Amino acid sequence: MSFEIAHIALIGVAYIATLFFVAFATSKGWLPARWVRHPLVYVLSLGVSMSAWTFYGIVDLAWQYGYGVLAYYLGTGAMFLFAPVALEPLARLAQRYQLTSPADLLVFRYHSRGAGTLATLFMLLALLPLIALQIQAVAETLALLSRDSMAALTENSVSSKNLIAFFYCVLLAVFTSMYGATSERRAGLSSAMALESLVKLVALLAVGGYAIYGVFGGFGGLDQWLGQNPDMQQLLYTPIKQGSSHTLLLVFIATAVAMPHIFYLSVAERSATRTLRHASWGFPLFLLLMALPIFPIMWAGFALDVAEPVQYFALAVPRASGSPLLTTLAFIGGLSAATGALVMMTLALSTMVMNHWLLPGTRWHSEDNMYRQLVWLRRALVVALFLAGFGFYLLLDNRLSLSELALLAFIASLQFLPGIFAVIHWPSGNRRGFIGGLLAGMSVWALGLLIPSVLGLSGIALPGTDIQIPLGMSIWTRVTTLSLAVNVLLFVGLSLLTRSSSLEQYAADLCSDETLSQALRLELDVQSAAEFRLRLSDSLGDATANQEVNRALRQLRLPDDERRPYALRQLRDKLEANLSGLLGRVLAGQIIDRHFPFKDSDQPANKDIHRIETRLSRYKNQLTGLAAELNNLRLYHRQMLEELPLAACSLGRDGEILLWNYAMQDLTGIAASEVLGSKLDYLAAPWRALLIEFAASADASRFKQQVDLDGDSHWLNLHKTRLQSGRADRERAERGDAQMLLLEDITETQVLERELMHSERLASVGRLAAGVAHEVGNPVTGIACLAQNLQYESDSDDVRDTADQIVSQTQRISRIVHSLVNFSHSGSQETERAPVDLYACVQEAVQLLSLQRDKTRVTFENAVPEDLFAPGDNQRLIQVFINLLSNARDASPDGGHIQIDGYVARGCACVAVADDGPGISAKHRERILEPFFTTKEPGKGTGLGLAMVYSIVEEHDGQLELISPAHPETGRGAKFVVQLPIGMMNDE
Repeated sequence: MSFEIAHIALIGVAYIATLFFVAFATSKGWLPARWVRHPLVYVLSLGVSMSAWTFYGIVDLAWQYGYGVLAYYLGTGAMFLFAPVALEPLARLAQRYQLTSPADLLVFRYHSRGAGTLATLFMLLALLPLIALQIQAVAETLALLSRDSMAALTENSVSSKNLIAFFYCVLLAVFTSMYGATSERRAGLSSAMALESLVKLVALLAVGGYAIYGVFGGFGGLDQWLGQNPDMQQLLYTPIKQGSSHTLLLVFIATAVAMPHIFYLSVAERSATRTLRHASWGFPLFLLLMALPIFPIMWAGFALDVAEPVQYFALAVPRASGSPLLTTLAFIGGLSAATGALVMMTLALSTMVMNHWLLPGTRWHSEDNMYRQLVWLRRALVVALFLAGFGFYLLLDNRLSLSELALLAFIASLQFLPGIFAVIHWPSGNRRGFIGGLLAGMSVWALGLLIPSVLGLSGIALPGTDIQIPLGMSIWTRVTTLSLAVNVLLFVGLSLLTRSSSLEQYAADLCSDETLSQALRLELDVQSAAEFRLRLSDSLGDATANQEVNRALRQLRLPDDERRPYALRQLRDKLEANLSGLLGRVLAGQIIDRHFPFKDSDQPANKDIHRIETRLSRYKNQLTGLAAELNNLRLYHRQMLEELPLAACSLGRDGEILLWNYAMQDLTGIAASEVLGSKLDYLAAPWRALLIEFAASADASRFKQQVDLDGDSHWLNLHKTRLQSGRADRERAERGDAQMLLLEDITETQVLERELMHSERLASVGRLAAGVAHEVGNPVTGIACLAQNLQYESDSDDVRDTADQIVSQTQRISRIVHSLVNFSHSGSQETERAPVDLYACVQEAVQLLSLQRDKTRVTFENAVPEDLFAPGDNQRLIQVFINLLSNARDASPDGGHIQIDGYVARGCACVAVADDGPGISAKHRERILEPFFTTKEPGKGTGLGLAMVYSIVEEHDGQLELISPAHPETGRGAKFVVQLPIGMMNDE
């Protein structure tokens, strides 16, 4: 059965267009996100590793090596079955540092640009046979379907096959450059590759099902045929006895991490913990389903005695069935396998070539849109790689079968396995060992397999002898063993004999999940996020620099004006990781190191406590034994410090804040998240000057340090412990913590002490006033007596008038002295209450306050009715009015007016004292009666006056009411209303 070439080409174009559409729909968001991000899509996308070789050439490999062919499925599946050990550490590393290819991984681990350059070169050499395999498979299957005999494979049709292969490459180059060169559209490739895997799985299972039920009539017929053909059964076991299956297993075990396209999908494309958990069982299941039809298809081909080569039995068996539908499905399955592999391989290689060959070779500087430049550069590389693959296909000229091409590529990728294994599991490996081993292994591969395959050599004869040295794919098992042995021996030997640099060791520590020693706190030569934009624009241009810095800030959830050193180090790391995904690890490292260097310091770098604690929190569930106990002890001590009732602040040797406990947050009003990782210089006033001066001083303690917070005075005791950084204490100093500052708030104690001292002074003044009053009273009495005598003894009117004035003034002095004596005894408690003349009380308070000439000049208007009485203690009520009038006078401006009114309301005698000052704000009203609370300046008020007023009024069963503002029309003034019950007096 044959097809018209136009029909076959139309089917192929239609299928590739379908892949176009799926990728486009995914990138546009037309497909539901839960479908695109489903684990099944991820597992199926990994099936891109099952290229056209696994659809066609795997049958040929089964014929040559029997059950040994299962080594491919076992080797690849084993990497996913043991994903927690083999792949998850690599995936976490790739996600953290945006390592999108094995070359990026090797550059990061061995801190060597040469490692990336060589890895890219050898990856390219390794994948060229695999690219040629896909092109050869598509060209030959197209030719087979368009002919009715083996003439499709004769030399007469070579030019037509090559033309088919060329147009196929052109079509795929267009697709790949359009939907793979940009990161936005590349997301759709995962869905397209999942569809490709599903199509080839369905096609292969359909062909396998036809082979069993259509050719043999079921499993019983298959058993009968195998019984009649024992050589077919013997064929399955002979290669295993020869040991070639072990070499096959070794070759295929490295494909999951060494092949760039598989590395991108399995390791770098998604979060490791979420997806690899599903892939650890899902992908081996997919491999099992792909492996099931292999032997039935092979047996069906021999049973039908098809004329096509064994490697094309997957297409020849349905073609022999005469079913156009099954044949077309088989062709689409093979085309799908080749297409997916070609797209992903060229994309992975183009990224590696750009990031490790082109971009690092120049000092990158972009004034234009950098993203557009990179996209067009990647597109040009994709086209170049397709042309290179097509050229290699022409160079080989069909001398190698599909299985031989696959083995040639996989043996080359095996040479990367020692270096990749050491990334996580052998920190002692270094770049000299890796590069030396890789060069040796690849040289053996090139001399033993690649060059003889390209030149068509089967061996060389030693000059002057009859000894023939075999070369080429006939001895691939020996070349594989020798190349890997030389590679490993040189890698291990050179790594042990040479010393790793400090940067290599630092990178090795970063790659080891168990190591926390890499968490060093280095000081950056950058002061703010804005400076990141400014410096980065020198290489990336203003627009790109702003976009990259803003993206990193969003990912870290940091503000645009970030200045904390710890946050800036995080920003540097995130920028390097993001630029690594964009420009490659080499160029990204060059740009970051050039623009954002760390400061040179003679002091050893401190451990980064924040990073250590973050990693301990991440892996705390994995800690066991002594490590878990130590971590619990660390958490206990940290919690104790956090909950300490004293405000505590821990500083590193470089002044960076490492601890800011809850009490410190309450005292300063500054959240820990705002200051951790910053310097004391970034604190707000008054804490910046206070803590910097104390931390820099030699004092171990400072007492009664006054600070102003929100207009209120606070007093603090400061203490600190210091870790000496001398030579004898160097080991302690290298731990990082330099000082612990403790702040004790003694404001309440200090205020109480001051008020007690002030009260004692007031008591002394009262006692002095009483003594002065008694001493002044005696001469005043004598003066009054003399004036009275003068009145009666003198006949002169002028003298009598003068005597009257003297008597009047002495009476005034007596009233004043009497008031002072009464005030000095106002603290005594009266057990009995008598009717009190409120007008007289107010008037006496006014007279006393009038004696204070140094106070604000105001006028008092006593409008209390003279017949207003209330039961109570006369002297204590005078004290109430003195305090109220004193406060009203202090709140009033010069020339102010204080109005005192009296009235009866609701069974109470009410006296209202109103001033025309600014009034009392709403935030102070609830605290105005608290002891020691005052809004006056320090030294001008004790905060006890109103508290005493409230206490005395409460003793009289009265109430004190505040009205502010007292004058609503002006919004000014405060009015205090004293309400004293008069019920008992009325009853009398």
